[in-house]
Amino acid sequence: MFFLSKFLPLFLYPLGLACLLLAVAIASLAKRPQRAKLCLGMSLGLLVFGGNSLFAQGLLWTLEGQNIPAGSLPQAAAIVVLGGATYSADPPRPWVELTEAGDRVLYGAKLFREDKAPLVILSGGRVPMLGGGNPEAADMANLMMTMGVPAYAIRQDDFSLNTYENAVNVQKILQTENIYGPILLVTSAFHMPRSLAIFHHLGINAIAAPSDFRGNFTEDNPGLPSLLLSIVPQANALDKTTLALKEYIGLVIYRLKGWL
Repeated sequence: MFFLSKFLPLFLYPLGLACLLLAVAIASLAKRPQRAKLCLGMSLGLLVFGGNSLFAQGLLWTLEGQNIPAGSLPQAAAIVVLGGATYSADPPRPWVELTEAGDRVLYGAKLFREDKAPLVILSGGRVPMLGGGNPEAADMANLMMTMGVPAYAIRQDDFSLNTYENAVNVQKILQTENIYGPILLVTSAFHMPRSLAIFHHLGINAIAAPSDFRGNFTEDNPGLPSLLLSIVPQANALDKTTLALKEYIGLVIYRLKGWL
C-alpha cells in the first residue's frame, strides 16, 4: 500500500499524465487518429501550462501564502522539525547532505539558538525503497549538533514515514516528556497547510514556522525578457507545479482518511 501511495499519484502529475497520454496517442495513431491528436494536444497542454513559471508560482503561492507569521514567532515549549530534508551519508557522499527542503533543518537550529524553545524534536524515518540509510531524524540530529544544538536538547522520532505519522509520533514524545505548551512547527511553506491541519486535528497546539519557500518574490513588475522566460516551459516550474498538486492531492486523501 505504501508503494501504491507513492506510485499511482505519479500519473496525476503533469509529467506522468503527459507520458500516459503520449502512450495512448502512439497506440491510437493507426486506427484512431482523432483520439491520438486529442491525446497529443492534451499532453502538450499539460507540459506548457505545468511548466509555465507564472502558473507554477501562482499555484504554489496558494499554499505557501497561507501561514506566514504576522510578526516575530513566540516562545514555545518545543521546536518540531519534520523530515524530508536530508540525504543519508551513503557513498560517495562524505557526510549527510541537504535536499532542497534542507532549510527546515537550518531554520529549526536558528530558532533554537534564538532561545525560542528549550527542546528540538526531529521527526522522520527512512524508506528502504526510496534509498534507505539512517533515519532522517538521526541525520538531522547530526546536522543540528554541528550547528550548535546540544544533544541533550534533541529528541528523535526515527520511525514515521508520512506526515500523519510525524504528528502521531511527535504527540507521543510530547506526552512522554510532559510537554503541554505550544510548539513551533517547522516544515516547508508549501507543506505547512496539511501539516498544521494534522497537528491541530490531534489537539496539538502547533504554531506555523514555515521555511523553504519555493516562490520567487523579488520581481513585482518583471520586464519583457523575464515575462517571456516565464512563459516558456521549464523543468523548474514543472517541479513547482507538481509540488503544489501533490499537496492538494494529499489534502484530499488525508481528509478522506479523517486525518484532518
